[in-house]
Amino acid sequence: MAAPPKQRHRNRILAALPDSDLEQLIPHLEPVSLKLGQILQMPDTRIERVYFPTSGIVSLLATLEGGETVETGVVGREGMVGIAVVFGVERSTIESLVQGTGEAMAMKSETLRTIIKNGGTLHDLLLRYVHSLFSQISQTAACNRVHTLNERLARWLLLTHDRIEKDNLELTHEFLARMLGTRRAGVSVAAHSLREAGLIDYTRGDIEIQNRRGLESASCECYAIVKTEFDRLYQGQ
Repeated sequence: MAAPPKQRHRNRILAALPDSDLEQLIPHLEPVSLKLGQILQMPDTRIERVYFPTSGIVSLLATLEGGETVETGVVGREGMVGIAVVFGVERSTIESLVQGTGEAMAMKSETLRTIIKNGGTLHDLLLRYVHSLFSQISQTAACNRVHTLNERLARWLLLTHDRIEKDNLELTHEFLARMLGTRRAGVSVAAHSLREAGLIDYTRGDIEIQNRRGLESASCECYAIVKTEFDRLYQGQ
């Protein structure tokens, strides 16, 4: 017997839809793999497809004039990549980069625009998700300005751990430096400090979360604020 529609999708936006709405959506959803380092969207390019991750994680990156990138937010199975489409925007202003291998349900942007054109449950869910994502982006901006690199690294690892849902994260210090908008040497010092505290361990290309509760204590308040906002979005699921 086939599983009910909600059980076929781990994405929380899709799971929050009434069964009848989800059944109508299914023919337009295509399962795709998210590969580490894959670019889903680039700045100033047309958004052809949106993605509802069911596992893995996607970084939202702002690109500066000199070519440097800084992460402004992350998307996992709680959200959607390509959220600008909800507001009728055709081109992306950010880079969407897969930072954790996983799976997603993809949909043509034009199809999503048509489906939400007259409102409905999906439209309302996406607007609520935008609010939560905006809170994350705002908090990240404040965090990058006032908190130490140790705290920021702990926050970033916790957000990634929540979405990857496994203790071993495939991450290099170079990649972390890009995400946090700092130098590799700084990330190495911060990672060493967290390892000395027994919170993480790492080898080249791999970081292991060893003490989740301790990592939460080492993080700034930004992690808890962002997590609370997303939990509120799906409260009752």
